Amino acid sequence: MRLSSESNMLDYMFESVKKACAKCFQGNEPKHSATTLSTINRPKYPERVRIVEVGPRDGLQNEPQSVPTATKIEMIERLSKTGLKTVEATSFVSPKWVPQMSDHKEVFNSIEKKSGIRYPVLVPNVIGLEAAISAGVKEIAVFGSASETFSHRNINASIEESIKRFREVTEIALARGIRVRGYVSCVCGCPYEGPVAPKQVLKVAKALLEMGCYEISLGDTIGIGTPGDFRTMLETVLSEIPVDRIAVHCHDTYGQALANILVALELGVSVIDSSVAGLGGCPYAKGASGNVATEDLVYMLHGLGIQTGVNLSALLEVGQFISAVLQRPTRSKVALAMMQK
Repeated sequence: MRLSSESNMLDYMFESVKKACAKCFQGNEPKHSATTLSTINRPKYPERVRIVEVGPRDGLQNEPQSVPTATKIEMIERLSKTGLKTVEATSFVSPKWVPQMSDHKEVFNSIEKKSGIRYPVLVPNVIGLEAAISAGVKEIAVFGSASETFSHRNINASIEESIKRFREVTEIALARGIRVRGYVSCVCGCPYEGPVAPKQVLKVAKALLEMGCYEISLGDTIGIGTPGDFRTMLETVLSEIPVDRIAVHCHDTYGQALANILVALELGVSVIDSSVAGLGGCPYAKGASGNVATEDLVYMLHGLGIQTGVNLSALLEVGQFISAVLQRPTRSKVALAMMQK
């Protein structure tokens, strides 16, 4: 056969390959079709998620400049009008260790408590609990660590010592009719020890659950976890603890927070901690940036068709308010994008 041009040569080669492939696939054609996509199993997410807003406590505790008490009160009251059902108000800790929370009693006593909204506070020990009780607190949170070194740096106690301490706190609180929530920090990694074993996370979570905590929030304190790490950790924990007793608390240091939360949703977790404007960090974890921004979380959840009861527009206004007070841009990508419109 005489080929008159390069173009004819290419046509001839294409037709030859086409015929050869047709013979190879005869009777064994690939089953790709438009209907294939409809057979893919989509993750089943919770219908509704309860967001625990931690901005007034976990968000502000790491601020270098002093935040006026009146500002904290206004921030909490504004958050109470967004549709959020849980707003962590403050921390009854020693001013020596966390100066930003030194006005805890004034803040808690001054905020207008709205019906149907919880205002939990963090307590580190019996002294903090007694102060919280005198202020009329109805819910507290205790915090343990999955890392020995972090536990020593954070609360000056080993994991075992901290569990004993919190057991006493929990017993007193429950006897007074006060609800208790538990936190486990460093669930994916520690700034001092590196990776943390999922079994260690499970051990601490079970101890908190057994002492009477109604819910355990698993915190990636330094935001180092990837979706793979987070899934492995959660699957280990959920192998022995019911999913309705678990919440997640993700910092966004490495930009993995929303991806990790999506993994948690796929596994059935329906309680998520977040902080308006992405405020936060950790005084004892150098380099840990803020929590996942509540605005970004709500935007993603609503996009997935998951109900939150939160008004995103109202939430954006709170983020703008506190960012202006702190004189720095919001860390919420959704807020930054919407401000450009």
